[in-house]
Amino acid sequence: MNSMKPDEIKIEDLEVFARHGVFPEENALGQKFLVSAVLYTDTRRAGQTDDLSASIHYGEVSAFIDRFLREHTFKLLERAAEALAEEMLLTIGGLRKVSLEIKKPWAPIGLPLKTVSVKIERGWHTAYIALGSNMGDRKAYLDDAVRKLDQVKGCTVKKVSDLIETPPYGVTDQDDFLNGCLELETLLYPEELLDELHRIEQEAGRERILRWGPRTLDLDIIFYDDLVWQQADLCIPHVEMHKREFVLAPLAQIAPYKRHPVYGKTVHEMLEEIKAAG
Repeated sequence: MNSMKPDEIKIEDLEVFARHGVFPEENALGQKFLVSAVLYTDTRRAGQTDDLSASIHYGEVSAFIDRFLREHTFKLLERAAEALAEEMLLTIGGLRKVSLEIKKPWAPIGLPLKTVSVKIERGWHTAYIALGSNMGDRKAYLDDAVRKLDQVKGCTVKKVSDLIETPPYGVTDQDDFLNGCLELETLLYPEELLDELHRIEQEAGRERILRWGPRTLDLDIIFYDDLVWQQADLCIPHVEMHKREFVLAPLAQIAPYKRHPVYGKTVHEMLEEIKAAG
């Protein structure tokens, strides 16, 4: 699907009898829930061809929601919504994002109310990850990292650049690096993705002793959609990426026209600027 605003298919107040709730009697007896969903997808081809297989079948989605909520039991509406949204995104082809609301008309709070509900929005994100290694079997470390990241639930590696040999950055008294970049489609939030990258690094024997020092594996989030975000341990876009040819060169192979959300320059333009500067 292109980057224009996605189309919407709406399901409103689907009635489901399920057993979610904090109290044991709710889990045993069950009650009615109302589920509304906005499915963000691309209906263009279905609109041109009148072919149902080119769109999302709202009848099948409704049956999917009903079955999932009946077959699982959760204490919290928050957990029910989170689990359902994830399963929908992992299972339903063409679904890029979902806005999901689960209403509980008979919430046992001892006070009159119409309904209580939880509403969330979840979707696929595109992240670009830089990879590097300058210890041991460098290619094996990088190939293994790509494979492990692709195996993380809610993560799919879409593109991988060639690997390039580059001199060390910062601390120059060490072996040359093998560097690359990959494009990742993910359901994970940035800090969740960072945790997975750190796990994969640690499994490769990464030790964080010397900044810019030798390492078996280095994984960095370069872009995450067009997010501009800063936390104590994570800055997106990567704060130094526009200065590093060893990041931009492989990234330009797979995303030359990806634009930096702060500087407004494409990856290709930033790479050419570094080359011109010598």
